[in-house]
Amino acid sequence: MTTEHAVGSTRSTRRRFPSWTVFAALLVLFWGVWGAFSAAPTTLYGYPSFMVYAVWSVTMIVPAAFILRRQGFQWSGPGALWGIAAGLTGAAGQLVLFYDLTIGPAYLVFPIVSVSPAITVLLALAFLRERLRPLGVVGLVAAMLAIVFFNLSSQGGRTQGPWLLLALFVMIAWGAQAYFLRKAATIGVNDATTFTWMTVSALVLAPVAIVLAGGLHLDAPWQAPVLTFGTQLLNAVGALFLVMALSRGKASVVAPVANALAPALTVVVSLVAYLTLPTPFAAVAIVLALVGSALMVHSDEKRGEDVTAGAEQRAKPEHEPA
Repeated sequence: MTTEHAVGSTRSTRRRFPSWTVFAALLVLFWGVWGAFSAAPTTLYGYPSFMVYAVWSVTMIVPAAFILRRQGFQWSGPGALWGIAAGLTGAAGQLVLFYDLTIGPAYLVFPIVSVSPAITVLLALAFLRERLRPLGVVGLVAAMLAIVFFNLSSQGGRTQGPWLLLALFVMIAWGAQAYFLRKAATIGVNDATTFTWMTVSALVLAPVAIVLAGGLHLDAPWQAPVLTFGTQLLNAVGALFLVMALSRGKASVVAPVANALAPALTVVVSLVAYLTLPTPFAAVAIVLALVGSALMVHSDEKRGEDVTAGAEQRAKPEHEPA
C-alpha cells in the first residue's frame, strides 16, 4: 500500500512537469532577455566584441560562487575532464564566433551555428543511449527548423576569409559542450563542480580575447563595461541553468528546446523594447519553436509516465486478494 501510494505520488509529480523544465524555462528567460540587449554595448558605445568576451568570463564568477555555496566543489579526475571539456568547447566557440562575425556574413554564420543541437542529439543518441519517442522526433525537427528560421532573419556581413570553417567549428564545439555537460551529470558530477570548471576555462581564454581586442580599452565610456557586465551576467546565469537542466533532463531534448525558445523570447522582448515587428521568418520560427518545444516536453513527460507506470505495475503483488 505504501509503495503504491509513493509511486502514485511520483507519477502525479511527473505529470505536472519534469524537473528539468524548470531550469530550462529559467535558461530561456535569461538567455532570451540577454539576446535582446547583448549587442547594446557594441552598437551604442563601440565596445569591441572581444572585450565583451573578457567581461563575460568575469561575470561567470558570480553564479559560480552562488552554486558553490549551495553544493560545494567535488574533486575527481572524470569530473575535471568533462567539466574542462565543456568549459573549453563553450568558451572557445564563443571566442571564435566573435571573430567569425568580423569576416563572415552573419546571415549565413548563425544558421550554421544554430544546428549545434543536432550535434548534441547525435552524440547523446550514440554514446548516452538516449532515445526519442516518435512525437519527440517531430518536436525535434520543428525546433531545429525554428532555430534555422530565426537566424535566416539576420542580415548583413562580409564574405571574406575562412568564415565557413570557423562557423562549423563553433557549431561542433557548442553541440559537443551540451553533450559533455550531460556526460558529467551521468557520472555523478554535481552542478557546482561542472560550472566551476566552465568558469575557469572561460577565464583562461580571457587574455586571448584581450590581445585580440588590442588591449583593455580603458578609454571606453564607463557605460560600456557596466552595460556589458549587466547583459553578460544574464548570459552567465543562463549558462548555469543550462548545466542544471542538462543534469536533470536528456541532452537530446534539453538542447533543442532551449535553443529554440530563447530566440523566441528575444524576439518578443525586442518587440516590446525597440517597438519592432518580427520578420516573416521570425514569425514562422516563433510558431515552430513553441510547437516543437511543446511536443518534445510532452514526449519526455509521457516517457516518464511510462517508466513510472511500469514501476507501479511491478510493485503490485502477483495475486491480489479477492
